[in-house]
Amino acid sequence: MLSCLKKGEIVDKTDTGRQPPRGLQRLLWRAPIWLYRVGLGRLLGKRLMLLTHTGRKSGQPRQAVVEVAKFDPAANTYRVASGFGAKSDWYRNVCTTPRVTIQVGNRRMQAEAHPLSPAESGAAMVDYAHHNPSLARALAKVIGYQVDGTDEDYRQVAEQHIPFVDFRVL
Repeated sequence: MLSCLKKGEIVDKTDTGRQPPRGLQRLLWRAPIWLYRVGLGRLLGKRLMLLTHTGRKSGQPRQAVVEVAKFDPAANTYRVASGFGAKSDWYRNVCTTPRVTIQVGNRRMQAEAHPLSPAESGAAMVDYAHHNPSLARALAKVIGYQVDGTDEDYRQVAEQHIPFVDFRVL
């Protein structure tokens, strides 16, 4: 079961999911950060979010661009999936220090991260798959899993491998 790691716990690197990108591939994945930095975040629309969080070891500001799986205007909450699982640096960092800054388009906001339980992540993945079937299938593939398209299959993959986080605007 996925959840935030406790201090001193080590990430299980033996799971069959894909590892976060390294080297040149990492630079390409991080390229959208530069669009935000030069003031062109609006070009990325409302589907992507710049997440500025605190490094759990360094204490320094870190950034990642993540996909917004769902925006709930009533709760002013942005839901995000950690596509590389609990081993993702940004996920581990927000579990340690939940206060973050998010930027969607050109709008910067202070927020607090609330990791979902495995069951909640499973339900979130099913909801995401209903609204974005091709993207849900691609997300599962990126982390190394084939899904059959059923709700139960999406639920199981997320409960075991794809934690979701709600970022509540303060």
